[in-house]
Amino acid sequence: MSGPEHAADIVYRPRGRVAGSAVGAHRGRDAGGLGTFRDQVPFLRMPDARRIDVRATLRDPFEGTFVRRFESRTALEVWALLDLTASMRFVGEADRLGLAADLCGALAASATRIGDAFGLIGCDDDVREDVTLPASRRRAAAGEVAARIRSARCTGTGAGGMARAAHGLAGRPKIVFLISDFRWPEALIAEVFASLSRHDIVPVVLADTAEEEGLPAWGLMELDDLEGAGRRVVFMRPALRRAWIAREAERTETLRRIAAAHGRPPFRLAGRFDPEALSRHLLGT
Repeated sequence: MSGPEHAADIVYRPRGRVAGSAVGAHRGRDAGGLGTFRDQVPFLRMPDARRIDVRATLRDPFEGTFVRRFESRTALEVWALLDLTASMRFVGEADRLGLAADLCGALAASATRIGDAFGLIGCDDDVREDVTLPASRRRAAAGEVAARIRSARCTGTGAGGMARAAHGLAGRPKIVFLISDFRWPEALIAEVFASLSRHDIVPVVLADTAEEEGLPAWGLMELDDLEGAGRRVVFMRPALRRAWIAREAERTETLRRIAAAHGRPPFRLAGRFDPEALSRHLLGT
C-alpha cells in the first residue's frame, strides 16, 4: 500500500485566490508590497514610496507615478471529512479503510510540507471524536492521521454525522476532501454538499471493482449487508444483474450531478492509492 511517504507526489491548488494573512504557497486575494509581481498601479491607489516603479513612471505621458504591486502567497486549511459507516469495512480488491488511511495520511503530509494546516473529521451516525483531529501544521500529524483511521471501528448504520460536521466547518474557505463510498440517501448527499458550498469541495469515491464487476450472470450469491441487515442468499440472473448495475449507475450519476453543481467532479479511488492520478485530477478541475 501507499502511505504518507508519498505525500510529496500530491499536488493541489485551490479554486480561486485564498483569503487570509498567514504566509503560504497559494495565490492570495490581497496585494501589497511583498510576494510575486502582479502589476503596476497609480501611486494614489497604493501610496507606498518604497515600491515606486521608476521606468513605468517615466514612460507615463500624463506624468503619473506608479508603484509595483505584488501578489501575496497565503496558507489555507485542508480538511478530510471521512465516512466511517459500516460499508467502509468492505474488503474486495483492496481494504477500503486502508485506502482512506493512505489518502488522508498523504494529504496531511502534503499540506503540512508546504505550510498548510490539515484537519480530520470521521463520521458515522454522529461525529467520531476518536477519529477527529483539529487542523494542524505539525509534520508529525500525517502518521497520527493514518493510525487513527486504520484503528477505527466502522459499525455505524447511518452517515448523519457528515451533515453535522459539514455544518460545523465555518470560517474562511477551505479545501474539503469528502471521502466516502457515498451509499447515502440522495437528500443527505445534497445536504452535505450544500453545507460545504462556501468551501472548495473534493469528493473522493471509494470504489471497488469486486463490487462492480464481480456479479455473475447466473448463480447463487451470499450477500453480507454491512449496514446491519445480515446475510442473505440471492439467486443472480441476467435481469437482476442488469437492474443492479443500473442502480449503481444511477447512484453514480446522482453524485456526479450534485458535485458538478458545487465545483469539482468526483475522484474515483479504487484498488490502490495513486497519488499521481489524484494530483492530475486536482490540477485539472
